[in-house]
Amino acid sequence: MSAPLLAVEHLSMRFGGLLAIDDLSFAADDKKITAIIGPNGAGKTTVFNCLTGFYKPTVGRLTLSNGGTHYLERMEGFRIARAGVARTFQNIRLFPAMSVLENLIVAQHNELMDASFFSLAGLFGLARYRRAEEKAVELARFWLDRMGLIDVADRAAGELPYGDQRRLEIARAMCNKPALLCLDEPAAGLNPRESADLNVMLREIRDRHGIGLLLIEHDMNVVMEISDHIVVLDYGRKIADGTPQAVRNDPAVIRAYLGDDDDDDDGVIVDGAGARGP
Repeated sequence: MSAPLLAVEHLSMRFGGLLAIDDLSFAADDKKITAIIGPNGAGKTTVFNCLTGFYKPTVGRLTLSNGGTHYLERMEGFRIARAGVARTFQNIRLFPAMSVLENLIVAQHNELMDASFFSLAGLFGLARYRRAEEKAVELARFWLDRMGLIDVADRAAGELPYGDQRRLEIARAMCNKPALLCLDEPAAGLNPRESADLNVMLREIRDRHGIGLLLIEHDMNVVMEISDHIVVLDYGRKIADGTPQAVRNDPAVIRAYLGDDDDDDDGVIVDGAGARGP
């Protein structure tokens, strides 16, 4: 049996006296969509911050198997990106004054810097750098076309409607050619039509580009429709881990979302937020 794309083993993250993540273990497979869900304050974004180098875990091993073994907990953020992990954020972090196309070219700065010998080839216009720049533009246009944004390539990113900015952020992440794409609430602020389009897009990324996706999401309709595997957190601890159907009917999950008095009403897990909010 092959190793999972991502293996999280005994992850704990402590901030002073606060234990934000408590002995968390799970796996995310290649070419699968794994969702991390849980009520507000469950520790979901903290997990992402540990995986992408924003935090150094207090304890734990984070192993990415992508043409080799990478121990993410030992690596700086830029090396994690080079190893094949790309991320979007709950709050959109584009370069608003840059054009849509420029946002995607900037995302490829590692390859461009390598091709330029750290700017020398770029300054002198050497063929090596020109070829790399042409490839960067080609890849950027490819993803703009995939996301339906090619017609606005020259517009400032900050001028786009909110839903288009969400798609642009995913396109920018894909320009890093990731093995694992980490999406922090990609459906936040989207209307139902945009959420449905997002579902199609994420399944296409999984199926056509053969990468793993790790998803934090509050919209349970999105989670249940596209996820292959769901991990549920509550107060930093894992309380469920399995298929959407198994998680939907898990009593511990129902209690976490709805409270002990509402154990029988498991349908709300699919339809929307519970008392604490997913």
